[in-house]
Amino acid sequence: MAGTITSAVEVTHISKHGFWILLAERELFLPFEDFPWFKGATVGSILNVEQLGENHLHWPDLDVDLNVGSIEDPSRYPLISSQGIAAH
Repeated sequence: MAGTITSAVEVTHISKHGFWILLAERELFLPFEDFPWFKGATVGSILNVEQLGENHLHWPDLDVDLNVGSIEDPSRYPLISSQGIAAH
């Protein structure tokens, strides 16, 4: 199938400050401060991550979708609520 992602994404470590994912050959940190949807999540929910495209990660248990760019540079992707008000 064209466009199928063959490399897996893997959560490598979880701490009280956030968690690390291994994506391709790089490790990225997702601090809970920048990604609050994960702060109260179970370990199993955080570990259950899928790579749906080259730059698209999905946590089905949490209904969270993230662009890899938002992990690499969270300041470029401010959190916005459904009312259009910044979530920070």
